[in-house]
Amino acid sequence: MGMGEEVNLKEKLIRRDRFTYELPAGTVEGQKVPVVVYISEHLFELLEESAIRQAVNASMLPGVVKAIYVMPDVHVGYGFPVGGVMATDVSEGIISPGSIGYDINCGVRLISTKLEEKDIRDRVESLMNEILKRIPAGVGSTGPIKVDSREMRKVLTDGARWAVEQGFGFDDDLGNIESGGVLPDADPSFASMEAYERGSDELGTVGSGNHFIELQVVEEVYDGSKAGQLGLEKGQVVIMVHSGSRGFGHQVCTDYLKIALSSAEKYGINLPDPQLACMPFESEEGQRYYGAMCASANYAFANRQILGYRTAEVIKNFLGLSWHQLGYRVIYDLAHNIGKVEEHRVNGETKKVVVHRKGATRSFPGQPVIIPGDMGRASFLLVGQEASMEESFGTACHGAGRLMSRRKAKKFVKERGLDKVIEGINVVARGKGTIAEEIPQAYKDVTEVVEVVDGLGIASVVLKLRPIGTLKG
Repeated sequence: MGMGEEVNLKEKLIRRDRFTYELPAGTVEGQKVPVVVYISEHLFELLEESAIRQAVNASMLPGVVKAIYVMPDVHVGYGFPVGGVMATDVSEGIISPGSIGYDINCGVRLISTKLEEKDIRDRVESLMNEILKRIPAGVGSTGPIKVDSREMRKVLTDGARWAVEQGFGFDDDLGNIESGGVLPDADPSFASMEAYERGSDELGTVGSGNHFIELQVVEEVYDGSKAGQLGLEKGQVVIMVHSGSRGFGHQVCTDYLKIALSSAEKYGINLPDPQLACMPFESEEGQRYYGAMCASANYAFANRQILGYRTAEVIKNFLGLSWHQLGYRVIYDLAHNIGKVEEHRVNGETKKVVVHRKGATRSFPGQPVIIPGDMGRASFLLVGQEASMEESFGTACHGAGRLMSRRKAKKFVKERGLDKVIEGINVVARGKGTIAEEIPQAYKDVTEVVEVVDGLGIASVVLKLRPIGTLKG
């Protein structure tokens, strides 16, 4: 069955327990593995039929193993749902650019400080405007960091380490980043000149859409022991950065989607949806995309390294503090849209697979898991649990998940008035259009989403973060 056939898949989902719904393998002709949806009863009401259909289509691809997992923040994406997790056999399966996403290694970084809310309560508005002045943000934003093609290759190879070596951070930062802030399989030669050109002046920029820099306060601590291990306590101010590989990663995805479409035909892959265009992972085309994708991920790691350090530096200078007084420390940095070769248990044996995480984040046991919400409610810090390795290829959700399209959000704002919609929210941006697209009402309640992953034992909640100032891209 392809996208065009009218079957109500949502009605066919079988509820297995409080937070688990399943569409068994074979429910739809060609469906090789189950589709497992992790969601609450209330969030199920918001679940889009098209998102389930996209997950089912992915279950038909060559070499897919065990199950397609769908996280509670799910919504329709390009070919594969945002909040989708797919693993394919390294030797017999495919790699799918659309199932990783356009913004390769869009991700989140959390930085702690020694500041308390009372230290900046009366200065948040002016501080956020200072950050807006100093940190490039918005559509097509460029920054003062310019790199030629030779230096770009170093960025694409070394990731966050390149940024630290340029003075944007400290060696200690690197140990608190997923994969140490660098994917060793990157091959910059597999990215196009257009990607190089688009990325040459975008390092250290936030970008647009749902990307942000946010000042937050630890509002509630649920696991005092784990919070203490991470050096966090109630009332503490932290910095959260959400950005990705900017135009570089977008161009890589654009380039390889075209290649994937012709490759599918070349290798005789029957696509249930052209947006799921893919190529055998071990094919020449598959390896070229994988190398370019890893290079894009390294660009994103470098970008967030610069953004996090520069934001902390602006705060330090604004308040007249030393680095020691500010207490800058990276808690963790993780990827959302990425494909990684990992070993997982499949049908009782350990297999090497390509895990596609699209709008989903790694949740390995003991690893901090950062789940941001909208600018009006909250974000959460969790820790990955052992159950995730069995239940979701070591994966949790990545955020609240959109409830309204950007067009609908703008219409909502137009009907009610922006000032009324964002009343009480301290937000700055280059233009009001971005704010209108990112209103809290455009998102699901992240507290409900987090309840699901915590209830499943995929990740356990450590603390809740309340936003006090947001810069939107």
